[in-house]
Amino acid sequence: MKRYVYILYVLLFVSCQQVIKGQDVVKERVLTKEQQVKQDSIIEKYAVNDAHKYSYEADLDKWQEALDKGLEQDSTIAYLWQQKAMPYFKSRKYEVGMEYVDKAVQYDVRRYLPYRAFIKCVFSKNYKAAIIDFEECLTRWGDSYEMDHTYTFYIGLSYLQLNEFDKAEQYFLRAVDKQKEVFQDIHHVDLFYLGIVCFEQKRYQEAIAYFDKAIAEYKEFSDAYYYKGITQYKMKDIEAARQSLVEFDKYQKMGYSINEANAIYEPYPYQVRKN
Repeated sequence: MKRYVYILYVLLFVSCQQVIKGQDVVKERVLTKEQQVKQDSIIEKYAVNDAHKYSYEADLDKWQEALDKGLEQDSTIAYLWQQKAMPYFKSRKYEVGMEYVDKAVQYDVRRYLPYRAFIKCVFSKNYKAAIIDFEECLTRWGDSYEMDHTYTFYIGLSYLQLNEFDKAEQYFLRAVDKQKEVFQDIHHVDLFYLGIVCFEQKRYQEAIAYFDKAIAEYKEFSDAYYYKGITQYKMKDIEAARQSLVEFDKYQKMGYSINEANAIYEPYPYQVRKN
């Protein structure tokens, strides 16, 4: 009996350590102080003082050559691999960039697994793969932040784009709860997407309430006015819809929209394109 319990425990432990859907487990590397100092000096020499002198848009070859010189000194520096990947993501060459960011994950999983998951969600729109990566992050480290939002937020966003609205709402609400642990106010983008979930499920009163909360946090939020107006139209409140769409038009013409830092490179889900 004891042997059976022991075997069951081992199997459960191993299964918990595996990445979802058979993805290889990447162990966390711990550098010695001497290794960290050496890597920092290589980063400063070949990235900060060399690659970063160039624009990766105009001189990508020089950017990459400088980083390659650093990797010749130490091929396990995750940051240099991430820097090689980043220009390709911003030019929408996702598969090229992903090969490099996979290397970054290999050498610093704690830092770059959440980053890779973010890239899959927001840039390459590979939502099922993003969920796998973010779920692994939750399993390993609990809910935390990447690019100003929680892991649960991005899982919710991925489910939203997969039309799994119930799951999306569950994760967005978890993201809100996580924010409440630290911040007094809820991020307007989280509120906006909760409104979108309700809109898609025809829960129109709840949708308007979320859009209003998002606007209260960001009064020029054109996308929130747009979907509020569409929701009011669905409810046959034509005059209210017209007023909301006037606000949408005003603020969009002024350049206000989803104001995520990476929105200049990639449109976010449900972001209204400017005509």
